[in-house]
Amino acid sequence: MNNTKPLAILGAPPTFPEPIHVGRPNIGDRQNLMTRINDMLDRRWLTNNGLYVQELERKLEKKLGVKHCIAMCNATVALEIVIRALGLKGEVITPSFTFVATAHALQWQEITPVFCDVDPTTHNLDPRRVEELITPRTTGIIGVHLWGRPCNIAALTEITQRRQIKLLFDAAHAFGCTSGERHIGNFGDAEVFSFHATKFFNAFEGGAVTTNDDALAEKIRLMKNFGFSGYDNVIYIGTNGKMSEASAAMALTSLESMDSFITTNRANHSAYVAAFASLPGLNLLQYDDTEKNNYQYVVVEVDESLTGLSRDELIKVLHAENIIARRYFYPGCHRMEPYRSFFPHARLLLPCTEALANRVLVLPTGTAVQARYINCIAEILKTALIEAHAIRNHLREG
Repeated sequence: MNNTKPLAILGAPPTFPEPIHVGRPNIGDRQNLMTRINDMLDRRWLTNNGLYVQELERKLEKKLGVKHCIAMCNATVALEIVIRALGLKGEVITPSFTFVATAHALQWQEITPVFCDVDPTTHNLDPRRVEELITPRTTGIIGVHLWGRPCNIAALTEITQRRQIKLLFDAAHAFGCTSGERHIGNFGDAEVFSFHATKFFNAFEGGAVTTNDDALAEKIRLMKNFGFSGYDNVIYIGTNGKMSEASAAMALTSLESMDSFITTNRANHSAYVAAFASLPGLNLLQYDDTEKNNYQYVVVEVDESLTGLSRDELIKVLHAENIIARRYFYPGCHRMEPYRSFFPHARLLLPCTEALANRVLVLPTGTAVQARYINCIAEILKTALIEAHAIRNHLREG
């Protein structure tokens, strides 16, 4: 199908006059937000561990059942600080099927990310492959709770304890999610959350580190504020990872609406499941109802042998209709620079990652997406599949 126009409708006006995006921000109660912003301005305390940052940390500690929550300016800086605080060096095992910040946070500090393949069903690190990659230079593992579904925490914990290396989780997708009855945030040496605008729970821009390790928490708090202990007493090397009061105000406002955001996401996911039930080759990722999830990702694996169209051709169809679907995490960190040059043959060890990067499609959800939009998206894709099969049959007959 690569040399054939995917759909006749590509030349027609788009179905939606305004784009419908993956990751369009959820907005909580505007009045509550503006009340906080005005209070912040009246107090003239805009950053440096302000009252809203302190309130946010306390509330998140309580919600997650974790001893320490340290608010940060963003999740990437949070990863970099935790990596340094844990004393990681040499090599650290991490998936390639993740946002590139996971790898960059290591490489930025001249630590080699060793890319490990993922389980084709869960899309998370495959513990069997992890074990094969450990060398004397390995100092840690970074697992990623992809789509908010927890890694195989028990297996990774067993490996790191037996090997006496560190375990860090990138929980950028997993705020509000659980593994068993415990909230994500309580596992490994530490976990890092993202509160970026594209996340269902956002702080405009922000993140947080959670840990149950008192000494590690103290070190991270020093490191996020240049190593200051008091007004003019620097006792440790550090950087600027502080969250602003404006971001904390937005996060507190998001927290008030968090349950309703999740309810909307779950309803949208259920609507997609129902609407896609009759679409062959478009397999929606399912969530485990025995665990809590934020349902912020509607993930489709495209089986081209059944659809007659590739994932990328389907994206062109959707984009032509102003449905801004996304490829995740294409093409995989190992195919981006500098890693492509460092590890030119990495793809040979990452068959599941390669396959997923070429067939995963993520669709819009969140409070900006209405149920009728979902039915329309399904109808557009159904039309695309019907026309693709008609064209394929015509070519065969010709």
